[in-house]
Order: sequence, then C-alpha cells, then structure tokens
Amino acid sequence: MHQLRFSKLWLALGGVLIVVVVSLSLWPEPPQLLDFQQSDKFAHVIAYMILMLWFANIYSLTSYRLSLGMGFLAMGACVELLQGESGYRVFSYADILANGFGILVALCLARTRFANILMRFDTWLRSLG
Repeated sequence: MHQLRFSKLWLALGGVLIVVVVSLSLWPEPPQLLDFQQSDKFAHVIAYMILMLWFANIYSLTSYRLSLGMGFLAMGACVELLQGESGYRVFSYADILANGFGILVALCLARTRFANILMRFDTWLRSLG
C-alpha cells in the first residue's frame, strides 16, 4: 500500500465505488448516460477501469493489483449471473469481456503517473492540515 495518510478514507470511497457499480448493474433500468450502439459496453469499460485504477492508486505492488483485477473480474461475472437470474436484466459474456478490458486498461495506466493521483491528492490534503 502506498504511504497514504488518508488511506482509510480512500478505501472507504473505493468501497462506495464498488457499491455504486454493483447497484447500477443490478438496477432494473439503469440510467443511460450515453446514446450510441453498444454504449453499455463502453460504460462497462469505464466503470471497471475506474474501479481498478482507484485501487491501483492505493496498492502499489503488482501482485496486489493483479489480485484486485482478478477479484473485480470475478465480481463482474457474479453480477452478470445475478442479472441473468433477475428476470429483468440479461446475462452477457460481452459485458464480462468489457469489464476485463477496463481492468486491463487500468493496469496499464497504473504503470504511468496515473498511479499517483491519490498520492498527490493525499499530500495536498495533508498540507492543508
């Protein structure tokens, strides 16, 4: 884990992000922010990329990041299974693939300066106090 002074806050906000993604995924009629063909796949990529990148900012070790990525991929697959059982949503392998692509993009971005966004914000907050 990075040396974040507000690590509990960042983890709590990450938990909120997970709850939001799962809730929207299981909501009977989620909001459609984008209006083009296959826009839901784009939403899956963005959602899982944000989740993975958020936690990659907290955990710097590659092994932790890979474990988180596998966990998020499993979470997405479980959500798809629940959607299939819901009666009002459908199971989609393409959604699982889109989730995985978002995770992969985030893992690549985590090797750039995007991996230090929370660290910089954490440092800024520390300087205020």
